[in-house]
Amino acid sequence: SLIHHFKFFSEGYQVPPGSCYVPIEAPNGEYGTYVVADGTSKPYRCFIRGPGFAHLAGLHDLTHMSLISDVVAVIGTMDIVFGEIDR
Repeated sequence: SLIHHFKFFSEGYQVPPGSCYVPIEAPNGEYGTYVVADGTSKPYRCFIRGPGFAHLAGLHDLTHMSLISDVVAVIGTMDIVFGEIDR
């Protein structure tokens, strides 16, 4: 009925307590989502790991003893989206 539909969308779905990590293959690498539930309708913790995060972590090893102009070129070729890293 209409009231059940309204309550489902206003209160949400009650998730059992626990945690779950789901990786999927994205065009640039592995995209993962980690969710920890405490039994309420809202997650206790939600962490999203984009594929560019691992790419940026290796930037120091790739550009060790390089010029700043080389670092700019390496970041451009790695196709890093800084919006996904800043989560």
